[in-house]
Amino acid sequence: MTQVLTRDDTYLADFQALDRGQHGDAAWLQPLRQRAWSRFTELGFPTAVRGNERWKYTNVAPIARSSFKHPVDIRPDDLSEAAKLLGRAPAHADWTTLVFVNGRYAPALSTALPEADGLRATSLAAAFATEGAVVEQYLTRYAAFDDEAFTALNTAFLRDGAFVAVPDGASFPSPIHVIFVTTSRGQPTVTHPRTLVVAGRHSSVTLIESYLGHASGPYFTNAVTEIAAGEGARIDHYRLLLEGRDVFHVGTSRARQEADSALSSTSFAVGCALGRNAFHVLLDGQGGSSVLNGLYRIAGKEHLDNHMGIDHVRPHTTSRMNYRGILDGASTGVFSGRVLVKKEAQKTDAQQHDKNLILSREAQSFAKPSLEIYADDVKCSHGAAAGDIDEDALFYMQSRGLDRRTARKLLIQAFASHIIDTVKPEPLQDYLNRLFAGALPGFQFGDTP
Repeated sequence: MTQVLTRDDTYLADFQALDRGQHGDAAWLQPLRQRAWSRFTELGFPTAVRGNERWKYTNVAPIARSSFKHPVDIRPDDLSEAAKLLGRAPAHADWTTLVFVNGRYAPALSTALPEADGLRATSLAAAFATEGAVVEQYLTRYAAFDDEAFTALNTAFLRDGAFVAVPDGASFPSPIHVIFVTTSRGQPTVTHPRTLVVAGRHSSVTLIESYLGHASGPYFTNAVTEIAAGEGARIDHYRLLLEGRDVFHVGTSRARQEADSALSSTSFAVGCALGRNAFHVLLDGQGGSSVLNGLYRIAGKEHLDNHMGIDHVRPHTTSRMNYRGILDGASTGVFSGRVLVKKEAQKTDAQQHDKNLILSREAQSFAKPSLEIYADDVKCSHGAAAGDIDEDALFYMQSRGLDRRTARKLLIQAFASHIIDTVKPEPLQDYLNRLFAGALPGFQFGDTP
């Protein structure tokens, strides 16, 4: 159930201007945008009303009632501002970096992909011309917009984004870092980042998605990522929400895995006015495995919603969900994890866990882990927990000579390290350790990125 509640006059004007300005697009792209816009106008934004379980704890009325302007082109001052903001993102000389400013590819801020046969890391705008058949085959295949208003809106404004393709048997030599930057325009803005990853049979790739933006004034990021993992493919994916406390961010990720493929995706967030990380995986091949991890820290009146789903449709598949939140002030954290095991998916092994540190009386956490099982030979479990720091652990550490403040700091760091320690690229793991150390409530220590 949805309710139309939106300043769609602004979106309509921007959509019409964008649609008029498109020349040289692939023949299938403009009709796709038109269908997506029509579906968005039918759906409207979802609101937290009875019967809409997917948005039960997250009210998007602040987004729907606001008027956001869609930037069309990159200005010189956007590039200079973006260059400064890039200093807040993780970086390494060996990484391939694609930078997008207000949704448009910025080659001057990006680094070239090392020459390798068949490996592609480029903008979607370029791929429309050079990889049109592949893009058309996979784009919107998994991130359908039939009943997803935010995905429909993103697709209606589809113009550019990141495209990563790995041929059969190939591997990227180092991580690919895709950075989406929003600059200040003197008014609230909206961008619609899009990422498409196609990993061939027995290929491997590491992808990092980072979202950055200016600190002054609200803006809205509406991002969609699609991942196709071929047979035996290995994909490590990291998603970093680094935008700021006045930001609205809705991120939708969809993945399909073939036989014996492995996907590991970990999200990190350090606060936003209203944020949502929705990730759905289709385990559509025997022997596939999927891991969804997450760590976030929120304070004040910030709100973060992790909405996860994994569908086991073939036998001998494995999945893990492990999410952790650190909540302070009057913040709200939401975890909704659903594992579906279809009748054919015998020998499924699935676990999901959500744990939260609640550091103030006003903070609240909502957890809804769920299992829907139709097979009879499975091993599945789920659980959720929330509470303050263990007083017994604090007492033990104080008895060893630590003051209470230091003991709390170390226990919070240990809580976060369960997720951070799973990060494989060492430069990224070091960055995240500094980021979360500097963001811990009530503590100012270490160097923040």
